[in-house]
Amino acid sequence: MNNDSSSRIVAGLLDWIANAPSGAKLPSTRSLVAEYGASPVTVQKALRTLNARGLVESRPGSGTFVRAVRTARPLDFGWQTGALRSPLARLPRASMTMRDTVHGAIALHAGYPDRELLPERLVRAALTRAARSDVAVSRSPVAGLPELQAWFAQELAAATPIGITPPAASDVVVLPGSQSGLSATFRALVGAGQPLLVESPTYWGAILAATQAGVRVVPVVSGQHGPDPEDLARAFDETGARAFYAQPNYSNPSGAQWSTSRASEILAVVRSNGAFLIEDDWAHDFGIGNDPVPVATQDDAGHVVYIRSLTKSVSPAIRIAGVIARGPVRERILAERAATSMYVSGVLQAAALDVVTQPGWKTHLRSLRDQLRARRDLLVDSMAEFAPQAHLDWIPQGGLNLWFRLPDGVDLPEVLRACEDERVLIAAGDEWFPAEPAGTFVRLNYSGPNPGAFPEGARVIGSVLEGLS
Repeated sequence: MNNDSSSRIVAGLLDWIANAPSGAKLPSTRSLVAEYGASPVTVQKALRTLNARGLVESRPGSGTFVRAVRTARPLDFGWQTGALRSPLARLPRASMTMRDTVHGAIALHAGYPDRELLPERLVRAALTRAARSDVAVSRSPVAGLPELQAWFAQELAAATPIGITPPAASDVVVLPGSQSGLSATFRALVGAGQPLLVESPTYWGAILAATQAGVRVVPVVSGQHGPDPEDLARAFDETGARAFYAQPNYSNPSGAQWSTSRASEILAVVRSNGAFLIEDDWAHDFGIGNDPVPVATQDDAGHVVYIRSLTKSVSPAIRIAGVIARGPVRERILAERAATSMYVSGVLQAAALDVVTQPGWKTHLRSLRDQLRARRDLLVDSMAEFAPQAHLDWIPQGGLNLWFRLPDGVDLPEVLRACEDERVLIAAGDEWFPAEPAGTFVRLNYSGPNPGAFPEGARVIGSVLEGLS
């Protein structure tokens, strides 16, 4: 019997329930055992799953029945409209990338790696050790555990060339994930009503964080090698902005990467305007064809505010990131972060530090590189074979995503709906544009579950595009 027996029973009973009237009695445990070749324990597990979803109800001595639909009186929350008034900024809808995956669907939409790409054994052992240590019952320092601060600083210092003063542990503020770090940084460096330059396209979560902070987002067109320095300089001149948010390595969504020379030119523009570059190094651990070199390694004058996250590469349950900021700006960011989170869980900090300092961490990253390359290439080849209508401008050298442009005139919402009808989930590209989209794009993630289904997912996408053309 395989570990998927319970899921098979749930899937089969969902089909049965869909065609059964309310109050119908489900087949007995004995008959389900015989039908699925499963143990009584596995059958009961499946029934508990359906009960938790509110689809069935057990009646002791009688059996299990399809739960009757109860008509509830409509609830009236109209008073809240008057109490809340209009929002200061209209927030974007929740991203498609955060949507849960339904059973059996081909998930190309998500933003997190599948668990088989995570160092699960290291994470479980680290959490166990952290739970048994003093950090489980004590408050961590406001700026973070000193050992974790030192690790973040050393990681950047190791890539800093001679002649540039490397960061110190005291320059680091530990964050409860990079998303909260973006919010704190935007509030500290920009402020409500003020302009923030961002690449276009750019990470939807950064757009959300900026909008929530009341920041005025100004797009700067960015391509395979990043934005044109002249365009960036013009945007600084026109807006008077004092900060530029970017993902120089394996940007989300497109996987674009700045060259060393382009990074130097952009940093020169930032310096000449007395501004900050907010560098989001979200995919530092996801290099495939090369190793990322942060722009922050070229700066020791405090112009680069560098954010590195461990959440995606260690575990989504360990939301830990670090921001390296030199000078007074560090105190501003620390004050903003403390206002929302006071301090970061010592258990999570200790566990994250434990994982990344284990010998097995480097071994895991080497294996991860090979796995990501295989997945990326499989999805690239599958799309080229089955969905040639979707155009890929470049194959990224790292990250988790591919950025496809669809034919002009295609109805993107209809593409998403039609793919979902075939149980293929993809992410609409318009979420990554701070203004009007520059075309019809979709982002496909190659780090999700079941890469063996990539060819079938590409076949569905190609069939939908052909049917809508």
